[in-house]
Amino acid sequence: MLRLGLLFVAVAVFFWGMLPIALKLSGDFIDPVTLTWFRFLVALIVSVLVQWLAGSLRQFAALRGGDWWRLLAAGVLLMANYVSFVFSLDFLAPGVAQLNFQTAPFFLAFGGVLFFGERLKPVQLACFAGLAMGMLLFFHPQLDFSGHADKQVMLGVLVVQFSAASWTSYALLQKALIGRLSPANVLLFIYGLGVVLMAPFCDFGHFNTMDKGDWLVAGFCAINTLVAYGCFGQSMKYWPTAQVSAMLALTPVVSFSLTALVVALGWWPEVIKGDSIDGLSLMGMLLIILSVMTLQLLPLWQKRRQVTA
Repeated sequence: MLRLGLLFVAVAVFFWGMLPIALKLSGDFIDPVTLTWFRFLVALIVSVLVQWLAGSLRQFAALRGGDWWRLLAAGVLLMANYVSFVFSLDFLAPGVAQLNFQTAPFFLAFGGVLFFGERLKPVQLACFAGLAMGMLLFFHPQLDFSGHADKQVMLGVLVVQFSAASWTSYALLQKALIGRLSPANVLLFIYGLGVVLMAPFCDFGHFNTMDKGDWLVAGFCAINTLVAYGCFGQSMKYWPTAQVSAMLALTPVVSFSLTALVVALGWWPEVIKGDSIDGLSLMGMLLIILSVMTLQLLPLWQKRRQVTA
């Protein structure tokens, strides 16, 4: 079970790490709301087909009134996360927005303590402190709050924190529904709800002007949604939220590393630019990796020690 949880969350982190590159490329031919609607539509079609073939759609018939309200709330919160994060980019640079969103793993870990009775040991708390320090060091080149735009920056930070809280609440609601509904069916409902609610705000004219390359980028974004959120949902089934949240802290590191690789290979030079990094950023990356490794390997080591004792 522990290995399955590690596999699922690792895939989710890798795909989420790739997503900013694809989203950056998509900015030239489609707006964020319409792209999100398309991602949800593709994910909905695939999810319905897979769940129907597996005979899992009957799970919805067993839901009670409270379960449907949790599903509805989870869907609205995930869409709020998407929209508010895009809105925050009007006030913050992408690096600062990404840094501020990394409070989500901490919200998720402590949500597990509050709502699911999970306990954080002193070693885990120390690792979360290491994660916080590592992220501050990693993103320190983007931390510039000086100048006349302080009020706009603070507004952007508040919007990002709302986005992070929305995402965390969605994740906790999904975990609460696991006993009655599979993660795949939770996401299926959210995709369907998103397709309906976002349609009035979409500009479908974009689809008439997209070329083959544009469709490949949009298709990758859609597949990314399906794989990343599907694996994330499964990881919550097999792992405590504290361990999942710690792994999610690796997402910006993966994103930075893949961006650096794309720049080094010379792909899309007009769109993808390299990020500034120095010794402190490298120290932050190392601290994040060590903290995550400790959080993931400690339970395995303790379990093996109990078996051999």
